[in-house]
Amino acid sequence: MNRSKSTVGRLLAVPAAAVLAVALAPAAPAGAAAAVPGPGWVGTWGTAPTGAALPPLPVTVLDDQTLRQIVHTSVAGRSVRVRLSNEFGAQPLLVGEAHVARRAAGTEIASGSDRRLSFGGRSSVTIPPGAPALSDPVGLTVPALSDLAVSIYLPQRTPATTLHTSAFQQNYVAAGNVTGATSLTNTSITTSWYFLTGVSVAASARGASIVALGDSITDGFNTTLDANHRWPDFLARRLQARPELRQVGVLNKGVGGNRLLHDGRGLPGPFEGFGPILGPSALARFDRDVLAQPGVRYVVVLLGINDIGLPGVFGPPEEEVTVADMIAGYRQLIARAHDSGLSAYGATVTPFEGTVFPGYYTAAREAKRLAVNRWIQTSGEWDAVIDFDRAVRDPGHPLRLLPRYDSGDHLHPNDAGMRAMADAIPLSLFRQGLGQSPWAALVAAWLTR
Repeated sequence: MNRSKSTVGRLLAVPAAAVLAVALAPAAPAGAAAAVPGPGWVGTWGTAPTGAALPPLPVTVLDDQTLRQIVHTSVAGRSVRVRLSNEFGAQPLLVGEAHVARRAAGTEIASGSDRRLSFGGRSSVTIPPGAPALSDPVGLTVPALSDLAVSIYLPQRTPATTLHTSAFQQNYVAAGNVTGATSLTNTSITTSWYFLTGVSVAASARGASIVALGDSITDGFNTTLDANHRWPDFLARRLQARPELRQVGVLNKGVGGNRLLHDGRGLPGPFEGFGPILGPSALARFDRDVLAQPGVRYVVVLLGINDIGLPGVFGPPEEEVTVADMIAGYRQLIARAHDSGLSAYGATVTPFEGTVFPGYYTAAREAKRLAVNRWIQTSGEWDAVIDFDRAVRDPGHPLRLLPRYDSGDHLHPNDAGMRAMADAIPLSLFRQGLGQSPWAALVAAWLTR
C-alpha cells in the first residue's frame, strides 16, 4: 500500500478522539432511552447521475406519471434504503410517493414485497436543487443478483434534469400514481434511469462496497439490453460464488463519454447538446460517486480512453491532453482515495485501433494509450493493477480488441469481453480488511508495509 505514515496517523487520530469524547461524555439522564448504533450500509446497486442533454436535443418531461425503474442488486440484505437525486436540477423536485419491491417480471412486482418509502417519516419529499434524498430504512428481504423495482410518482410537470442516460435496462412510465400497483398497464418504455442513483442494504461488519469508476466501457455500452452483462455485473456474480465475499457489493459508476480531466462538452453541430450527459470529469465527481458511497472500501478506475480520443472529434480540440496531464489526474484520484482509507486499483486502458468513430484513433493517440498503460503498470502508485488491456486484446494484433470480444465498433467489448474483463480481476484484492473496521485495516496495512 502506498500510504504515508502521516496519512494513517491523521486517520487514526479521528477514532481516538471519538473514543476520548465518549469516555468524557456525561451520563444520560435517568429514564432516557439508550442510543443504539444503527446498522452499517453497503451499496447493492448504484449509478452515476448526469445532467440532461441541451437543445437542440429534446428533454424528457414527466407530469402526473409514475416511473417504475428496474435495478439489479449485487449483495443481499434484509433492510433497504433508496437514494433519489436532484443533483443536476435547477428547481425543487417534488416526489409525491415512492415504493420499492422485488421485481417478478416486466412491470410486475413480487407478491407481498411492496414497501412504501418514507423520507424523515413523510411519504412525499421535496428535494432541493443540487441535493440528493436518502429514504428511511425499510424492512425487505433483498436477494443478491436479483431485480428490484423502484417506483416514484411525479405529480407535477417535471423536466428530467438528473438522469443516467444509458441504463441498458428497460424501465417503465405509466399515467397517474400507480407506485403501489402489482403491475402496470399502458406503459411507455425508457432505457434511462431518472432521479434514482442508489440502493443500499443493511450490512454486517464484513460488508463492503467496490466502486467501478469509468466511462462507457464500464457503463456497458453495446451490451445486451436487460441482461446485466456489464463487467461490474460479472464481477458481482464472481463475488457471490465465493462464500467469504458474498457481503461485498459492486456499484457501477460508469458514464458514457466520461473523462478523467474534463467535463462533458459537445462540439457545435450534430453533437451539440450532448455535453451534460457525458458527465462531470472523474476528478469533479469523485467525492459524490466514490467517497460518498455506502460501505465503500475499494475503487477500480478504468478511465482515460476518452481523454485521449474525444478532443476534436466529439469534444473541443483545446481539451487535448498529454500523458503527464493524465498521470497527474490519476495521482489525484489515488491520493483522495487513500485519504479516505480506500484501496485504489488502476485498470489498463483497452485497445481501440480501427474504431468506427472517425478521428478517434490515430497513431499518436495510440502512443498515448501505451504510455499511460506503462505508467499504470509500472509506477507502483496504485494499490494493485488490473490488466484489462491484456484481458481483451488480440494477441496477434495487440492494438485491437480480440474479435470474439469486440462489440463491432472496435472500441467497446461485447458481453463475452465484459466477462473476460471481470475474470481478469483477482478476487484476493477484496479480502483485505473484511471483518475489520476500516481503521483496523489501515493499521494492519501500515504496520506490515
